[in-house]
Amino acid sequence: MVGGGLAYPVAHSGTEQNDLFWTVFALVLMTVVLLQVLSNWSNDLGDFENGADGEERQDRMVASGQLSARAMRRAVKSLAAVAFVSGLAAVGVALWNYDALLEGAVMIGLGVLAIWAAYRYTAGANPYGYRGLGDLMVLVFFGWVGVMGTAYLLSGTLRPEWLLPATWCGLMSTAVLNLNNMRDHVKDEEAGKRTLVVAMGWERAKAYHAACFVVGWMAWWVFALWIEPGAWRGMGWIGILNAFHFTHAWRVWQCQEPAELDPELKRVALSTAVAALFILLAQTGGMA
Repeated sequence: MVGGGLAYPVAHSGTEQNDLFWTVFALVLMTVVLLQVLSNWSNDLGDFENGADGEERQDRMVASGQLSARAMRRAVKSLAAVAFVSGLAAVGVALWNYDALLEGAVMIGLGVLAIWAAYRYTAGANPYGYRGLGDLMVLVFFGWVGVMGTAYLLSGTLRPEWLLPATWCGLMSTAVLNLNNMRDHVKDEEAGKRTLVVAMGWERAKAYHAACFVVGWMAWWVFALWIEPGAWRGMGWIGILNAFHFTHAWRVWQCQEPAELDPELKRVALSTAVAALFILLAQTGGMA
């Protein structure tokens, strides 16, 4: 949605890609959803196989015994193939009429890396999520690669200033992961899952959480008010969501019990999705 909001005015400054914009957008959206589900299924499998989830996790398919590890592994492989085909279709439709073989190959390569990253977060031997690299990978793939790649496929161009809203998107997603890791940090440490929260400790994790919102929202406002002043509508609504995130960060700062973070996790994930939708609507004419 953020990449779509960035690309829309560029794609509609001429007539070449107008007819394909929403088709490519739909294909990218489907690919992203498939990758998110792939990440969740892989996490379900990986945390069971690596000892982070036991029988007490009745909300997990493999750990609770509702699905065997073998069946989940087959499902993950099948879904990875479907996600690859969906991403390939998005790249093909977006670049079919252009002499962009190298660019297409790069986009396909990034898609393969995204599938690898979705799987290897907690699954496989020596997963990177167990070594404190999950936050970095979320920033890269949910932020820079996801937003910039989407904007490129929809507009046929890349602009360096788009890194700012891409950073906003990545840091909001990183905050969601950090909150999840804060909630689970005791069990993660016992299982040898060394997330950043386990490495830095509870109090520093709360400061880190607040920093994600401060830096992320600063990146967005610098882009919207300084680099592209007057180009974005609905900034009042986005400002309200900014304030909501800061009140959320304050509640997390005051929290002392990990179990109390579960409702906050839902709030920050949903509000970030709503903010991204507003960013899309602000450029496509759906918001005054």
